[in-house]
Amino acid sequence: MTGASILLVEDDPALRMMLRGTLELHDFRVHEADCREHALRQLHADAGIRIVILDLGLPPHAHEIIEGIATLRAIDAEIMTVKTIVLTGQDQEAAALEAIREGAFDFLAKPASADAILRAVQRAVLFLQKEGELQREGITRIAVNAQVGEGLKGLRDDAEERLVRQILKETGFNVYQSAKRLGVKRENIYYFMKKFGIERDD
Repeated sequence: MTGASILLVEDDPALRMMLRGTLELHDFRVHEADCREHALRQLHADAGIRIVILDLGLPPHAHEIIEGIATLRAIDAEIMTVKTIVLTGQDQEAAALEAIREGAFDFLAKPASADAILRAVQRAVLFLQKEGELQREGITRIAVNAQVGEGLKGLRDDAEERLVRQILKETGFNVYQSAKRLGVKRENIYYFMKKFGIERDD
């Protein structure tokens, strides 16, 4: 995955420029954003972005992790097939726990060296490559957070919804192909779409 596209979400223009230069020296294509709205707009506009480097301290709460975590949640909720590496200078233990809970792939404390960031990016590239190999074998990975003690039905519904959403997204909302991949009838796909409120524009 040489030349993979990376979205760099950082509100400090000097740091953003430094990181961009480092990544481009290693043949990565870099997109930039300085806030949650801009980041999500870029992700929707370019499906080729596979890695996100996300500073948790984004405006309007630059000295807290609130906005960065909200960005992570939005990426996870839309089942975007990206690996997110988070950076933070705030309360590192609490930030790491919250970031992992919300789907972060990796966590780096600021100030992170260029080498540390490159190693994290290379790990993300490796994972994406291996997940691509699994997908070609007909295996789709989904991540589901489970609260122990809340029973299995909610977990089953959550896993079911995420799997159906992900397969539909991967097939470009081709119901026939999605049904084939899941080993069910097309009518079942329409049932799941109605059950979970899934629409083509999701």
